[in-house]
Amino acid sequence: MSVAPIIAVVDYGAGNLRSVAKALERSNLEPRVMADPAAVRSADGVVLPGVGAFPDAIANLQEKGLDDAVLESIESGRPYLGLCLGLQVLFEQSDEHGLTQGLGLLPGRVERFAERDADGTALRVPHIGWNRVRFRGSHPMLDNMPAEDCYYFVHSYRAVAARPNDAIGIADYGGDFAAAVATDKLFAVQFHPEKSQGAGRMLLDAYAAWVRS
Repeated sequence: MSVAPIIAVVDYGAGNLRSVAKALERSNLEPRVMADPAAVRSADGVVLPGVGAFPDAIANLQEKGLDDAVLESIESGRPYLGLCLGLQVLFEQSDEHGLTQGLGLLPGRVERFAERDADGTALRVPHIGWNRVRFRGSHPMLDNMPAEDCYYFVHSYRAVAARPNDAIGIADYGGDFAAAVATDKLFAVQFHPEKSQGAGRMLLDAYAAWVRS
């Protein structure tokens, strides 16, 4: 029996870490909730989940030295999976509670959903509930996932990618927005796989296959 890959579930003071770890276990991975930068660097893959505010997330990552650990892990080629806030912090900046600089791996910014759509209809913010995501482009994760599926969202802010091809998954809420972003070294989603039932399990199984490859 092969040894399960060790996955660093980065503990920077955000919630829902244990539920994410449990979901990763069901995909035959060995998740370890970690706040030690050295341990994060040595793991086979990195998962950065989170709920809460962008400025707090960045401040906590920096205070613990986890920002550099995550960046170095990604640069070394260890597969990164960002969930919700773990997608947003990849960008250059966010306007949540004032302008805050992000990790800067992806050009673009994070901004609040508009109060109304293009037709003037009021949008309820935060965006909460199930929504369909359409995937496009190529990535190792997409080899093991359907071209579209429904996932569970809870968020008031969305990423606006400066490079349109970085947005590998699109959902519609008052207009199209980036529900998933990717490069060859990372994959991140705005929704919550751990709350998305069978579709979420398929995504985490795809991540497990990527790590093992």
